[in-house]
Amino acid sequence: MKRSEINALIRDAKEFFGSFKFALPPWAFWGPEQWKGKGGSEVVANQLGWDLTDYGAGDFERRGLILFTIRNGNLAAGHPKKYAEKIMIVRENQICPMHFHWSKTEDIINRGGGNLVIELYGSTPSEELGAEPLAVSVDGFTRIVQPGGKVVLTPGESIFLEQGMYHRFYGEPGKGKVLVGEVSSVNDDNTDNRFHQPQARFPEIEEDEPPLHLLCTDYPNYV
Repeated sequence: MKRSEINALIRDAKEFFGSFKFALPPWAFWGPEQWKGKGGSEVVANQLGWDLTDYGAGDFERRGLILFTIRNGNLAAGHPKKYAEKIMIVRENQICPMHFHWSKTEDIINRGGGNLVIELYGSTPSEELGAEPLAVSVDGFTRIVQPGGKVVLTPGESIFLEQGMYHRFYGEPGKGKVLVGEVSSVNDDNTDNRFHQPQARFPEIEEDEPPLHLLCTDYPNYV
C-alpha cells in the first residue's frame, strides 16, 4: 500500500471515530518526530496504536481492515496485563479473512453504524474448517450456528469467539460502515493468527509521502 493511501484512511478513521464521539488517547495524534525516545514504552512493546492491512491483496476496499489498539498486554511470562481492547472500522463488503486464534478469546462488539456479518466454522485437529454445528454466545444467549452460518450483529450486539473458532466478517451491504469494538485476552498478531488461507497480516508500504501518524509496525524505524 502507498503511504499516501494509509494517511488518507487514517484521516477518514479519525473523522469516523469522532462522529461517534469515540475519543482516542493523545498519542494517537502524534507525528513521527514525537515518538523519538519512546521505544521503552508499553505502547511500542505491545504494538498499541494505529494498525492497517490489506492482507497482501492490494485491494483495501474489498479485503482490508483499519483499527486502533487502545490497550494490550503481552504474552511474555509475568506481564501483569491480561487483556486487550481495539476499535475498528469495517466497510460494507470489506472482508476480514477467515481465521482463528490459538490463544486469544474475544468479544466482537457492534458499537454503531451499520450491521456486522460474521461467518463461523469450528476447526478440526488439523486446523481445517469444522463440519459440526457451533454453540456461540451472542450477548450472553447461546445460539446454534451451522458450519459457515452467519451471525448478524446490529448496533449494540456482541459475540464471544473462543479459541479455534474460525471467523470472517464484513459490513452488511446497504447499511454503511460499522464501528466495531474488540475486547479480548492478550492480542499478538505476530504469532496468534491462523488464517485458513495463508496471507500477510501486515502490509508492505510504498513510502510516497511521510507518515501522518505511525502504524504500530512503524515504531522500530522511528523510536
